[in-house]
Amino acid sequence: MKELLVPVGNMDSLKAAVMNGADAIYLGGKRFGARAFAGNFNDEEMISAIHFAHLYGVKIYVTVNTVVFESELEDVYNYCLFLHKTGVDALIVQDLGLMSLLKRRLPNLEIHASTQVHNVSESGLRILEDLNVKRVVFARELSLATIDSYKTSMEKEIFIHGALCVSYSGECLFSSVLLGRSGNRGECAQVCRLPYKLLENDEFVKTDSKYLLSTKELKTVSKFKEIMDSSVKSLKIEGRMKSPEYVACVTRLYRNLIDYYYGKDCLRVSKYEEDLKVIFNRQYTYGYLFNATNDEIINIHTSNHVGVHLGKVFKVTNKYIYIKLDSQLNQGDGIRINETNDGMIVNFLYDESLKLTSVCKNSAVIDNKIKASVGDSVNKTSDITIINKYRELPVRKVDIDVMFTHNENCATLEITDGINVVKKEADIVFPSKNISIKKEDIIKQLSKLGNTPFKIANISVGEFESKFINIKDLNAIRRNAVEELIFIRENSKKEVIQRKDNEEMHKNSLEEKLTLSVLVRDEEQLLKCLTYFDRIYVIDRNLYNLYKDNPKIYYRGSRIYEKTNIKNTLATELGEIYDGAKISDYFLNITNHETLDYLSKYVDINTLSIELEDDNIERIMKHNNYNVEMLLYSTFELMITKYCPVNKVANKDTVCTKCMKNEYKLVDRNGSKYPIKTDVKNHLTHILDSKVTNNLEKLKYYYNLGIRNFRIELNSEDSKEIDDIIKNLDNQKSNLN
Repeated sequence: MKELLVPVGNMDSLKAAVMNGADAIYLGGKRFGARAFAGNFNDEEMISAIHFAHLYGVKIYVTVNTVVFESELEDVYNYCLFLHKTGVDALIVQDLGLMSLLKRRLPNLEIHASTQVHNVSESGLRILEDLNVKRVVFARELSLATIDSYKTSMEKEIFIHGALCVSYSGECLFSSVLLGRSGNRGECAQVCRLPYKLLENDEFVKTDSKYLLSTKELKTVSKFKEIMDSSVKSLKIEGRMKSPEYVACVTRLYRNLIDYYYGKDCLRVSKYEEDLKVIFNRQYTYGYLFNATNDEIINIHTSNHVGVHLGKVFKVTNKYIYIKLDSQLNQGDGIRINETNDGMIVNFLYDESLKLTSVCKNSAVIDNKIKASVGDSVNKTSDITIINKYRELPVRKVDIDVMFTHNENCATLEITDGINVVKKEADIVFPSKNISIKKEDIIKQLSKLGNTPFKIANISVGEFESKFINIKDLNAIRRNAVEELIFIRENSKKEVIQRKDNEEMHKNSLEEKLTLSVLVRDEEQLLKCLTYFDRIYVIDRNLYNLYKDNPKIYYRGSRIYEKTNIKNTLATELGEIYDGAKISDYFLNITNHETLDYLSKYVDINTLSIELEDDNIERIMKHNNYNVEMLLYSTFELMITKYCPVNKVANKDTVCTKCMKNEYKLVDRNGSKYPIKTDVKNHLTHILDSKVTNNLEKLKYYYNLGIRNFRIELNSEDSKEIDDIIKNLDNQKSNLN
């Protein structure tokens, strides 16, 4: 059976998910979750959430999916231990070091590998299997056919609905570098939802498109049978920051689809789809899961909730806006004028004679509080009747079997939910010559379950001829049995196996001398750097092939797995590491010594995350002598995306190679320019920072911490600029003596 996995951000959403048919829910605590701005659950609320979900047989997965800093390791372990003891069914984890720590200390705590691990390759799955991961959440960029083809002992999980990250696997540094709000720490500022312009060479491309990075919502209803026929185990909905009404509607929608597939229900999805459009949509796409095109992924006209068409403005006065309606408008609904992107809640609604009313069907008059002109189109962005409908929770009951028997001395009531069995006995049976209780009366009393979470699926009652049972006592043992079963279900949990740490340090042969590496983008840069630098990372495969016989030359791939058999590789994802790469890149998000220890099993040198502050670097380096590499100079790569804004805007979605002939940049509202680098072979777009980060002056500081490998990353630097960098490096090296 497929699992329907639903997001919740607070207790109201949790109840909506459970009562509308979720098989499992995922949520975050107040710490270490990748949605820091959702409501989330404190420790006491977490216990209540687990009890409520388990009562109805719904599993709880808790997101502990931020990267973990060195200073947080013991704290995050204690939090995971608390969750394990409380009864969570699994943790969703991004940090490889935390996975390694939990494998050693809490070996029977179930771990799911977050999509932010960048789960794109079958080779990478081998590392997750080694880390004792039970389930892998695949990148949204993979097709269902690709995921289905991967062989693994782990369960497979995919997203089937909700917001999409434009950045591959959600691996994004845009928010972190620009605003100091790290997506890897749950603080994404969603800068992809902001307006941008496209610069071609030195001129803006003329377009009415504003939101060049804002994705549509994933929706897979039309392709659902293919998903159900696949090897995927868990079907995940995105939306921990969405409203309880959204959670209720989207859960009911996909519950119906799953039940229809298994022959348990008739198909009723169309009404849920229409309601969901009003509750929240940015337009829909079936995503890369089903090979959506460039045009089908991005909504370039708005990054907001779209809603549904309502009507047109036909008159505007100083006090009122008159709207010709194509569908009903209610007092309390939300509307938006499409041309001005200005919206409001309709607190006062009038008919054309300006009398207050609660419903309008043909035309409506509202207060003039937003910018509108005659002819403007109007969308409905919320509907009070739909909101109220999904605020009302349906009843969900758990089937139980009941058996009531007796012997000469007592009666026995046994109830079971199919897993747990509760028995209650009482001396309530005695012979009676004149009075006996009917079997129907016993069944009637035992069936009085009221507002408990149970309903009787099967009931068996023995014959009670010439026996009398006090109804009060019968009700008492029924009540006691039900209360005990509730307690058992609420407190169901795995045994906690806690082991002493037997961490094995994987020391590499340490570099004693200072080693300098450089990333180059073309042959001119390579030749300029060949003599001075100890290692040269080449991102162009053809250029690498020209110079691969030189032991200084390393290949850095596209960040999406390539089977190369090149050992001199700077690995950007787990598959390349498993295949034998010698050096890991900063995209592996190494932020603590646990991750260093684990990856040192595979590679000789690990590059630290660029999001680390100096105090955490100090803590890491004090823990052990690690062979690490540090970036000193770079125009950081902020994101990689399967979508191409150049193709979308400059070439109108037709096949093109414009990026090979021109230089392109994204320009934000402040005029900052972000270079676009394209990988035509792999159909990937790399967006770089608008500025260079230059920490050359800190070389001595990092050297004194024990770091011996330092990297320079070139973007468009010319020969003179490279000379300046080399001169600065020489000055810094001279300070080491």
